[in-house]
Amino acid sequence: MDIKLRNLVPRPLKDRFILRSSGIWNSEVDLRHKEWVKVKAPSGTGKTTLVHVLFKMRHDYEGMVYYGDRDLRTIPAGDIATIRQKQVSIIFQDLRLFENLTARENIDLKRVMQTAIYPPEVIDDMAERLGIQGILNQPAGICSYGEQQRIAIVRALMQPFEWLIMDEPFSHLDKDNTRKAAALIAEECKKRNAGFLVTDLEDDDNFDYTRHYDL
Repeated sequence: MDIKLRNLVPRPLKDRFILRSSGIWNSEVDLRHKEWVKVKAPSGTGKTTLVHVLFKMRHDYEGMVYYGDRDLRTIPAGDIATIRQKQVSIIFQDLRLFENLTARENIDLKRVMQTAIYPPEVIDDMAERLGIQGILNQPAGICSYGEQQRIAIVRALMQPFEWLIMDEPFSHLDKDNTRKAAALIAEECKKRNAGFLVTDLEDDDNFDYTRHYDL
């Protein structure tokens, strides 16, 4: 599934971008299936807004967003739910973990509620690779933010997807843990022939990106 942006401008940023383009905003952008896309921007320029628009969580924008040939605004809620189960997975900047559930329960809840592609033991395999196997049975709310980011990464990888959307997913990880997480994400995207879009504040060499954008 391609994702197409046609002169997209969030209304809160309208005065800034309506008369000019900025790579993503107020431009014609085709995000092709299987592409690995980096969006770099300083704080306050709409990275999280972009992620929320693409996941149909915000509607306050000018222009158009298409999933394939379907206008995102007009896709029914039931179809959006199916797309989120089978085609688009997300790592939110604020993670959105259930603090009272264990790390394992947070991950497995996503695995069970979506269309499962992996048996439960894969949780342990991925957790070991990311160095969080020792906290799987702890409530997510008492884990460090870096541990919570890695929990959220494993959770997002538990479902099928054609696109993985990530909003500053490594912001609280050191270089070694970032490297491990990026390697796991790249491996899973290659395995599924999937694309991803990742936002960040700075340039990086975490992935072999096919395209870069600034906001």
